[in-house]
Amino acid sequence: MKRLNLDCTTTSENRILQLNELDEFRNEAYENAKIYKERTKAWHEKNLVKREFQPGQQVLLFNSQLRLFLGKLKSRWSGPFTVVKVFPYGSVEVQGKNGEPFKVNG
Repeated sequence: MKRLNLDCTTTSENRILQLNELDEFRNEAYENAKIYKERTKAWHEKNLVKREFQPGQQVLLFNSQLRLFLGKLKSRWSGPFTVVKVFPYGSVEVQGKNGEPFKVNG
């Protein structure tokens, strides 16, 4: 055991080199994860279909907050609603059967 750890300077240099190598691996993994996320986001946005609504159109609303087993056979779609006004950047004002308009994300 004494023979292996005889020279403290070489063991400390080896340890510093190992720590630097770990930092390089960590940085490379971070960069790879960043590249993967960017590619996935680009692929997802490429496959999105752009919808443009006109006032007077009939639309259905999708309830994305409906969780499993609360209403197992309950539909996630509700409506129909009438489009009252279209705002820039995708938000839409719709009106239901009760006549009260509200804004939703397009």
